[in-house]
Amino acid sequence: MTRTFLAPACAIAALALAAPVCAQQTATEEASEGRGDRRVSVEPYIEASQVLVAELSPGDDTVTYTQVAAGVDASVTGRNNGGSVSLRYERNIGYGDDALDSDTLSGIARGYATIVPRALTVEGGALAARTRVDGNGGATLNPLVGDDSESRVYSAYAGPNLHTSAGDVEINANYRIGYTRVEAPDAVVVTPGAAPVDVFDESVVHAAGFHVGTRPGEPLPVGLGVGGGWVQEDVSNLDQRVQDRFVRADVQVPVSRDLALVGGVGYEDVEVSSRDAVRDADGVPVVGSDGRFVTDDSVPRRIAYEANGLIWDVGVMWRPSTRTALEAHVGRRYDSTTYYGTFAWAPNSRSSVNVAVYDTISGFGGLLNTALANLPIQFTAARNALSGDFTGCVGGEEGASCLAGVLGSVRSAVFRSRGIAASYGVQLGRINTGVGAGYQRRKFIAAPGTVLASANGVVDEAYWVSYYLSAQLGRNAGFDANAYASRIDSGFVDSGEVLALGASAAYRRAITDSLSARAAVAIDHLDSDAAIENYTSASALLGLRYDF
Repeated sequence: MTRTFLAPACAIAALALAAPVCAQQTATEEASEGRGDRRVSVEPYIEASQVLVAELSPGDDTVTYTQVAAGVDASVTGRNNGGSVSLRYERNIGYGDDALDSDTLSGIARGYATIVPRALTVEGGALAARTRVDGNGGATLNPLVGDDSESRVYSAYAGPNLHTSAGDVEINANYRIGYTRVEAPDAVVVTPGAAPVDVFDESVVHAAGFHVGTRPGEPLPVGLGVGGGWVQEDVSNLDQRVQDRFVRADVQVPVSRDLALVGGVGYEDVEVSSRDAVRDADGVPVVGSDGRFVTDDSVPRRIAYEANGLIWDVGVMWRPSTRTALEAHVGRRYDSTTYYGTFAWAPNSRSSVNVAVYDTISGFGGLLNTALANLPIQFTAARNALSGDFTGCVGGEEGASCLAGVLGSVRSAVFRSRGIAASYGVQLGRINTGVGAGYQRRKFIAAPGTVLASANGVVDEAYWVSYYLSAQLGRNAGFDANAYASRIDSGFVDSGEVLALGASAAYRRAITDSLSARAAVAIDHLDSDAAIENYTSASALLGLRYDF
């Protein structure tokens, strides 16, 4: 990394892609330019295990099942391409009349490939995960096998990035298309006769942005730029749509070698709209076989939110060294005050701290696509030590990053999301560990006169923390541990709070160079105001793993 300020394109990226993404874009560019050697690591494996799950409360049931799995962890590092993937397929085979049979595909991936060196790259990412959906629409990662409220989340994005120059003028442009789908139970009902939760189905997101500008001193004492962007998310539930278009000019004024003041002003047009549900003869909304409202395509689209006019922000960029970078902005957007920024600090080559503050209007799919785009290129996925599920966190040289806050709710309604996410990752010899924590506030937006009207203005707040550890104990043994805690405080009627707590630990011992034995334990607790009774369970696993 060179000790120079970026061109003032960070605010453009934050607006066009709905999150502070500058640090990750820089990391991608540096990876493509600064790594001459090519390294490829592919580690496929298969596992067979026996699992016992004991219900501690409110009942005392005990079930066992066989778990077979196959997966691969791979990474590529080179001058012109790079990326990481962790993919796992799992089959659980139960016994008896109430057998817990299930198939699960879980994983996380992100990478890029260079089309034109130092100019054009294509990047992409994907996610597959299991969650548990509660009566308030909140979601918790890694449900127990066979949970009636289990859902599957799939998301992917891809698109090109252009970075070039014409004399002293830098030119940046990008586009991406993303898709997200939630496969949920037919309906999530809190009590008999209660209305179903309107769970997100699927959405397609288009996001594009451009910026042309100069750096301070090249040739003027200040940096100047102009840019714009367009974002559209189409949510299948009730044909909801988010459209955001903007143009803006910006300036960067150096105060010292390490500090610069930045600011921008422009025009933005934001609109959220949807259709109503089909209604029966009594005016009751019709729910389809999938538990979601049936969209009435015959009625006109209704406006849920619109804001157009002047936008502006001012801020600072502070880069005292190659290991520290701070960017903070305050301004006016969405007809109110907005804050966003990033902080990255690497005290040494083994540890890092990352913080992001964000403010955006989007649907569930748009927020998840952006979170994927902000993951590091090189990472190791943290997985549940017992079940093997992706826990929502990754760790790598660029630090830890977690998706738990984004996955905290799967309601279909569009929302304004404000929050903060922080992570710390460290590698101490053979120990790799990290922690992520965050807060997110979602204020839902819905059109009057539609079935979602009651959601308009309702606020959900989510708090979460996640911890992971992986340690090599000599040549033949290793230890893994994970812990999580999340709380969702929902403003929806009769929803209340959901508190989820859990921890797992696993020990592995090599039998031969390729074959190892595994033992793991876990405990999980769910305390929900929407549920009739709280739930606590303990699990244990014994198994074998073969690494190819």
